[in-house]
Amino acid sequence: MTTIVQRKALSLSDKPVLEKCDSEELCFSENISPLLQRIYSARGAYGDGDIDYQLKRLERPHSLKGLDEAVNVLVTALQRQQRILIVGDFDADGATSCALSILALRAMGLQHIDFLVPNRFEYGYGLTPEIVEVAKDYTPDLIITVDNGIASIDGVARAKELGIRVIVTDHHLPGKKLPAADAIVNPNQQGCDFSSKNLAGVGVIFYVLSAVRSHLRERGWFVEQKIDEPNMATYLDLVALGTVADVVPLDRNNRTLVYQGIQRVRAGKARPGILALLEVAGKNYQRLTSQDFGFIVGPRLNAAGRLDDISIGIQCLLTEDADLARELAAEMDGLNRDRRAIESSMQAEALSSINSLSLNESELPWGLCLLEDNWHQGVVGILASRIKDKYHRPVIAFADVDDGLIKGSARSIPGLHIRDALDAIATHYPDVLQKFGGHAMAAGLSLERKNFSRFSELFDKTIRDLLTEDQLQEVLLTDGELSSDTIDIDSAKSLQAAGPWGQHFPEPVFDGVFNLVSQRLVGDKHLKLTLSLAENPQKLIDGIAFNVDLEEWPNISTKSVRLVYQLSVNEFRGLENVQLIARYIAAL
Repeated sequence: MTTIVQRKALSLSDKPVLEKCDSEELCFSENISPLLQRIYSARGAYGDGDIDYQLKRLERPHSLKGLDEAVNVLVTALQRQQRILIVGDFDADGATSCALSILALRAMGLQHIDFLVPNRFEYGYGLTPEIVEVAKDYTPDLIITVDNGIASIDGVARAKELGIRVIVTDHHLPGKKLPAADAIVNPNQQGCDFSSKNLAGVGVIFYVLSAVRSHLRERGWFVEQKIDEPNMATYLDLVALGTVADVVPLDRNNRTLVYQGIQRVRAGKARPGILALLEVAGKNYQRLTSQDFGFIVGPRLNAAGRLDDISIGIQCLLTEDADLARELAAEMDGLNRDRRAIESSMQAEALSSINSLSLNESELPWGLCLLEDNWHQGVVGILASRIKDKYHRPVIAFADVDDGLIKGSARSIPGLHIRDALDAIATHYPDVLQKFGGHAMAAGLSLERKNFSRFSELFDKTIRDLLTEDQLQEVLLTDGELSSDTIDIDSAKSLQAAGPWGQHFPEPVFDGVFNLVSQRLVGDKHLKLTLSLAENPQKLIDGIAFNVDLEEWPNISTKSVRLVYQLSVNEFRGLENVQLIARYIAAL
């Protein structure tokens, strides 16, 4: 069951500290429309200061715990021209973190730097002892982990045994024990006072390298070496991409990083690889939005890590050659098409397996575990997300790997911290889980296949202990209804320009009851709609609902529908018109 609830437009009394405003009204300038003021305030933005994304408003790095130690190690490495190896993760955040590290350190004068990303099918995630054995062939003096490492206790220990220094930069939640690295920079480690806890991995390494650049400037390094001091803002396209693709909450600090990165792309100043990934998807870079990072560029980068090797994506982001960037982008586009086909097949199998239980939705496990022998371990995370969206309950999808092990990818719903749920199982039943890690909404884990049934029961029991039945009912938060005269191209463009929108600062969605004038399928599974409002039935409004249930739609007997929708700008043959993108559709 789905419940539609309008977001509360908060008042100033809901904000504990106000900036530069003594009024009892919202502190927006006159050029911010009443509609946008309502939308912003419902997301905790109360005035111009909350949507001011100038770089000077970024949080200062000095309160990042471990930053001074990391800077000292890196400055020494630069001065001595030591060999540095970046060890990354196999997703878009990891790829952008790797590319940023290499580009910035080269610009600062480092001559010997390379990267290594564990192949997820052979080594799994993070700086494991096995990866350190591979890394030593690069003869590094220093390893820097990006978007991983906070749980790499054994891997860091092995690197230290080999005489390799280690800097860990990460944003994942730490466990009870930390690795014995030379420096750890993670805003979520205990004792770190940095206020923006939501940095992605690429955001963390951006702050570290910015501090290194400042330190080198103070020492006169760039003058001494006769090299231009790098402008760290030139890397914000990478920071923005990694931040959005990793679906971290967009607090004001992250919104600033994303906004500035988007401006660079729109101005044509992005990395050739990012421009090529947009080009291969048919997206005009001048009209880029944060959603394009999340749904166009990010998935193509991630497809390389899911099906093949994320090194393709990193090379695409690193290259200055536009033609090579296009070749690599086209390769990732092909991998993304393959990923979609694999995902579609796996989803059909998962739904068939669930349907074979012959249970009503209310009778399904509260925590749902799924496993098939032929599932692709690089795609189970997307599958878990799709099944979670359909049944609105925590889901873990597993794939079989070698040596009697299975690897799972977990996705959660609001109200349940999935890593904490796994930690509870591991604490009470230490013999069931081999290892796990992750965030509040997503996690990874591995266990022996023989323990799958037992783990499934424990997971369901744990979820029942942590959730209430009401939390299994999906709630769609909307920004209310729009009048007929507000549904126009100007409003759509205004909302699009008002971002960046993303996790915890969501793109505006509205709800309403519409007359259904016409409906037809396009592209086999998308429903093209012509709509009108009762207040103005002569004004026809275009709409589209993607990936509809073909058992329900088209529905020729339906004359009106309830929609939850976004306003979008649809361009066709050079003409622009407003279009409603349905996020929820129900016949009335």
